[in-house]
Amino acid sequence: MSAKGISEEAVEKFERMIADAMMKLHVPGLSVALVRDGEVIYARGFGARNREENLPATPNTLYGIGSCTKSFTALAIMQLVERGKLSLEDPVSKYLPIRVGSKEDPIRIHHLLTHSSGIPNLGVAEIIIGKMVGIEEKWIPMSSLEDLFLHINGAVEEVAARPGERFFYFNTGYTLLGEIIERVSGVSYEEYVRENILKPLEMKRSTFLKEEFEKDPDIMTPYIVEEKDGEVAITPTKHPFHKFVYAAGGLLSSVMELSNYLTMNMNGGAFKGTRILNSSLLTQMHEIGIESETLQAYYGRFGRTGYGYGWIIAEDFLGHKLVAHGGSTGVSSAHLSFIPDLKIGVAAAANTGQGPVPVYLGALALLMGKDPEKEIPAIRIEKRLNMLAGVYESYKGIHRVSVVKRGALLFLESKERLWRIRAPLIPESEELETLKFYIVAGPGQRFPVEFVVDPSGRVDLYLERHRLHKVGGLEALT
Repeated sequence: MSAKGISEEAVEKFERMIADAMMKLHVPGLSVALVRDGEVIYARGFGARNREENLPATPNTLYGIGSCTKSFTALAIMQLVERGKLSLEDPVSKYLPIRVGSKEDPIRIHHLLTHSSGIPNLGVAEIIIGKMVGIEEKWIPMSSLEDLFLHINGAVEEVAARPGERFFYFNTGYTLLGEIIERVSGVSYEEYVRENILKPLEMKRSTFLKEEFEKDPDIMTPYIVEEKDGEVAITPTKHPFHKFVYAAGGLLSSVMELSNYLTMNMNGGAFKGTRILNSSLLTQMHEIGIESETLQAYYGRFGRTGYGYGWIIAEDFLGHKLVAHGGSTGVSSAHLSFIPDLKIGVAAAANTGQGPVPVYLGALALLMGKDPEKEIPAIRIEKRLNMLAGVYESYKGIHRVSVVKRGALLFLESKERLWRIRAPLIPESEELETLKFYIVAGPGQRFPVEFVVDPSGRVDLYLERHRLHKVGGLEALT
């Protein structure tokens, strides 16, 4: 499929990356749209939105977008700030019967928006999703607001930091923000978002409601991906529709409609002449409110990184500010990202709980005219790990070991009776620049392991006294 302003070769490379990632992650269906200057320049569905009937995924397929919803909730809060209905400095206890935190140093709306309340994850999303999807029952009361407040207020001893001191991704904080929106606006959270955000952005099919989703002709079937007895099982399931999920991660949308949302965010809060939010308040949403090493590790080393209002911000993504957020309901996933000063963005979604985030970021690199395999650390590292994985033999095949890739790690393994090894290869550097690793053979026993790649592409492995040569992929194992 062609894309305006991107070479055919680059598009083919991107599509191969998507297809390879779908195979690796066992994703039945995925959709993606690329935006430049307010225009969708590329949109395509890959695979099946419904695996059993082999119905194709399309750019208009509705998916659960999980925590990408948080920026919609934050936007609603900022609209109410603009209208003078509340202040970011208001204590949460002004609106809700929440007793965690102190009167002298209260948890404020700003802290919920930035995940800086000091409260770690209390498991509400896991409880609700488990109940609704049927994955696992925790048997903790969580059906009414009273149950929710009881659960939160019972966690006084769980508070780990003063407000503003430490980042803890706190889903329940956004559930509370949804309840504040209801109490301040006088309408339900989902009605407020529909009337004040979705309708002006022409996101006519996007919804929180089960009945609206199920009557739509182009919807995902969500899937649980599990490994059972060494085999991967892909099981159709249900989307977790529940009021406590809505504000933290309950929106369902398509990449085409999400493209309108990206356009508004890149256009100072306006869409087709309609102003959704004052530009200065929108800019505030896109600024780091609290730094986070966790987010830096998740998204990649792209400069100073942290959380704004419903968005993750990295200040040096290939020389530009990146504004992004991912989302997962456990049975569907999504990703939104954009470069404000270049006005380029990506919207993607899939019908399993894990999507290929590095590939989505790679799409931004493509839009910048760069090679994702060279510029995106996770893609570059993945390529190196795949190159190193395989079977290695020493002189005349006397010793044979395998280097097995499991997730993001390599493992060194040998089943020889006189040379049994099974240990993770721990890299000396984050991006594997030197291809040097080590294994821990016992307490205080750290042995270096080094790979060397010659100009012809031959890979050698040096382990203690041994030099071993790569002789093939893991299919060579007998």
